Amino acid sequence: MSEPTSAPSLQALNSFETWAPLLRAWADRGEGTAHIAGAVGRESWSASSGARTRGRATDAEVEAVERVRAALVAAGAESVTFSAHIDPSGRTRLRVLGPSTAVESGPAAGRALLLVEGAVAAPWRRQPTRFPDARPARSADRAALERWLLARLPGAIGARDEEVRAAEARLDLTLPDELASLYRVVGGVGEGRGQDTWSASEVYDVVGFELFPLDDVYVADSASRPAPWRYAACEAPVTLPDDAVQGLVGSPGWIVFGDNGGGDRLAVDLTPGPAGHTGQIVLLSHEGFSGAELLADSLTDLVRGKRPHSRRGGRSRRRGEGPAVAHVNVGHLRSVEAAAHPELEVLCIGVWDDAPVDLTPVTGLPRLRTLTAYPGTLADPRQIGALAGLEYLETGPAEWRTLLDAEAVPRGLAAAAVTTHGLDDHEPLADLSNDILALWGRPPIVRVLLNGDLSHPAGR
Repeated sequence: MSEPTSAPSLQALNSFETWAPLLRAWADRGEGTAHIAGAVGRESWSASSGARTRGRATDAEVEAVERVRAALVAAGAESVTFSAHIDPSGRTRLRVLGPSTAVESGPAAGRALLLVEGAVAAPWRRQPTRFPDARPARSADRAALERWLLARLPGAIGARDEEVRAAEARLDLTLPDELASLYRVVGGVGEGRGQDTWSASEVYDVVGFELFPLDDVYVADSASRPAPWRYAACEAPVTLPDDAVQGLVGSPGWIVFGDNGGGDRLAVDLTPGPAGHTGQIVLLSHEGFSGAELLADSLTDLVRGKRPHSRRGGRSRRRGEGPAVAHVNVGHLRSVEAAAHPELEVLCIGVWDDAPVDLTPVTGLPRLRTLTAYPGTLADPRQIGALAGLEYLETGPAEWRTLLDAEAVPRGLAAAAVTTHGLDDHEPLADLSNDILALWGRPPIVRVLLNGDLSHPAGR
């Protein structure tokens, strides 16, 4: 070992014995030296070794991966990348790129470099607009709601006043009248305070959704919907004048109280859009990072099965819908000129079969904050330096090196990523990442070099 482990918690992760079973399982040694590069995370793993293609993982691979994952847990890390050179005799040089507080947690592919501590993408910083003309819908009627529920769930045991007050204290807000009435009739479901308490499935059949216990009610603010930077930076939720729901990542006025049975959350909306009602019910999809869909004008309408004529809500502009987000590639917009618009926030330049593009048309746009560019698509990467409003940049290693050499990296960046293809040797990528991190004085990615012998049963 040429470098010591940096902390006791990293000892197992930076031990050749931890990695040897995995390298044996993945090595494809022949007459020449085998090259392996990969990543292991708590929830996923991947590797490449020449032209070899693997099918289903063997038991040995799974067991070896779990060994590395146990070391990850001990180190308090989410994932780790590595590269190895193995000669035919089994002698091995293994490089482990240790976890860094300046590198985003999560799967190794696409992890962002965190240039500003604690920074989040612009949509996560946006707060709802207050529309003074917003009012509850005429159908909102707590007394009618209680009568309707009691008629269908006779003998149901509701939440006690002190339980409602405790929930309000925890949430630091007053529950809307209809929601408080719902809990005072049905309670938290499954609390088991009496034989007459209705089962969760029976309540579901009546109200049409899974009602959370009071202790599980929460506010769906932006922090409750985290997203990796490469996705968060490309979100651009918008609110149009006829939207009932504001285009937001989250809101302090979205009070989540249930589930539709498929993982999507139901919330009372106290910060409606310009065409919405205070206290309307919205659905937060588990498949998206932002936006919500109008389900009902009131909780009374929801449990009665009455839906609004329009479900229009705040949406996230993606896939070249514009003008906030533009995708320039072989399947969408065919030029940067077509993407240029004063409201452009996100420009994504993808797979391209024409001459490299010129960024001049988007220089000076007031809202452009995100640029992702597939390697080799830019005519002059140095033009990125003129995009002063960028907070996120993702492009290829050659483009980044050009920016660094020209001292043209936009200094307003909060996060960045290097686009790579396949799992090549991670060492040059780590050098490049550390050069980027150094501009902001951020902690570097620590590399550990381990030497071992895979021909030995213990991996030594």
